[in-house]
Amino acid sequence: MNTISIITFILATGSVAFFTYRIVQKMKRSDNATEEYFTGGRALTWPVVAGSLLLTNLSTEQLVGLNGDVFGDKALVGLAWEALAAFAMIATALVFLPRYLASGFTTTPAFLEKRFDKTTRSMVSGLFLFGYVTVLLPVVLYTGSLALERMFNLDLPLWMIILLIGGLGSAYAIFGGLKSVAVSDTINGVGLLIGGLAIPFLGLAALGDGSFFGGLSILLNDKPEYLEVLTRKNVDGNIVSVPWPTLFTGMMFIQIFYWSTNQVIVQRAMAARSLAEGQKGVLFASAMKLVGPLMLCLPGIIALHMTDLPIGRQDQVYGALVRYVLPDWSLGLFAAVLMGSILSSFNSGLNSASTLFSLQFYKGYINQNATPDEIVKTGKQFGMLLAVLSIVIAPLLAQTQSIFQYLQKVNGLYSVPIIGIFLLGITTKHVPAIAAKIGMVVGMAMYAFFSFENLHNVPEFFADGNGDLHWLHGYFISFVFSVIVMLAIGKMKPKTVEEIALSDQREPAPVDMTPWSESKKVSLGIMSATLGIYLLLTIVAQ
Repeated sequence: MNTISIITFILATGSVAFFTYRIVQKMKRSDNATEEYFTGGRALTWPVVAGSLLLTNLSTEQLVGLNGDVFGDKALVGLAWEALAAFAMIATALVFLPRYLASGFTTTPAFLEKRFDKTTRSMVSGLFLFGYVTVLLPVVLYTGSLALERMFNLDLPLWMIILLIGGLGSAYAIFGGLKSVAVSDTINGVGLLIGGLAIPFLGLAALGDGSFFGGLSILLNDKPEYLEVLTRKNVDGNIVSVPWPTLFTGMMFIQIFYWSTNQVIVQRAMAARSLAEGQKGVLFASAMKLVGPLMLCLPGIIALHMTDLPIGRQDQVYGALVRYVLPDWSLGLFAAVLMGSILSSFNSGLNSASTLFSLQFYKGYINQNATPDEIVKTGKQFGMLLAVLSIVIAPLLAQTQSIFQYLQKVNGLYSVPIIGIFLLGITTKHVPAIAAKIGMVVGMAMYAFFSFENLHNVPEFFADGNGDLHWLHGYFISFVFSVIVMLAIGKMKPKTVEEIALSDQREPAPVDMTPWSESKKVSLGIMSATLGIYLLLTIVAQ
């Protein structure tokens, strides 16, 4: 990076911090320190909810990982991660969020305590924390550091870049709370949207020797098979990472887990000042998922046509393309945008982890008489510890072949039992707490078996590239089996009428629960647009 790039990077990053501080100071504050720190005083408007949702999700593990997978697949099947996310977010807005807000829950596992018992809530909270420590936070740090190193030819050890990003991210989360995290996410989101969309535009122009439409013509006419979205095998005859049958099995459920139950995501919507504002924010973010593939998938396809790019492994694709197409004067601005997305995902994960630990374990078991100030202080201390652990683990991920596949596979270990418990908690009343606990263990055991032992020589329809059961099918089978076990226990030993009545009791909602009048119409429009995109790309790829 030259001097101009460094100056623009510092100015842009500093501007985000300055405007975040000014906006947060003007927002309504809660008298309760716990509510203010962990839910932003329930004062978030729909643009802030939407921006925070998008930036928490959209970071370098997506930009680097998903573009890398598309490049390796030689097909656009990675589009499914964004398309089905839009469907899952609709479920969040219409089904899950009203349930969470109705009783003023601060965490998603708190719903499970009401529906089952305290132990179930603690077990799920523990699984979430496991996922944040081993997967989310280290992956964000590693992919962010890798992208910055690759794009800007930084002559620094990777661990030093990881340390820098981890330190900045933890400062936002630990000292600012959810409100600061959400506002900075929204500001960075605007920059990321502009910068992220500029990369495929410039990439197509470079592919067409200066002509955007020339590059687009090459993309559409030279190996259009690269644009396949519903396929099992790519142009080389290899099984792709997301074969089309998996869209109807594990893919849909993994999306519901992430967008409808995951604390780090849903916490933003639960901080909305009303149900209508929360639904608007979630559905706007859902609509923006239709734009996401332009940033998360298209650069990988463009790179396939640029055979002279210096790419050693697929997770280097995005960084190499950005370095190739961006002029030197803009590198600092894009570095600031990218840094914003990295910090967003990292500080969001830290804040959610601190929320779970402080409210569930510290307040629930260690110090049940803790004051709001003590809970917040403990949350900050736990966040610092988690940041250090993540910084230590992140460099170890350099040995992983596909960082995006690693992220999703390890997530499955704890998401399989969690999604089953949440879905039964919402759709049934008779399943008892013991069923949830047993189902949780069964789901994890089944998924571990399919992940580490697997089934060999399965029918081709269900197979991955090695002839083994595809991990997304294994995810679905594990989920179904755990649900069957829970339903069977509920049939043999259902909850009593008294227990059902107790779980049905509701505290007064802390916000206005009037739903957004246009939510169903907007949801239908998003689903129709998603199906239309799939149809169009299927026709183009023929």
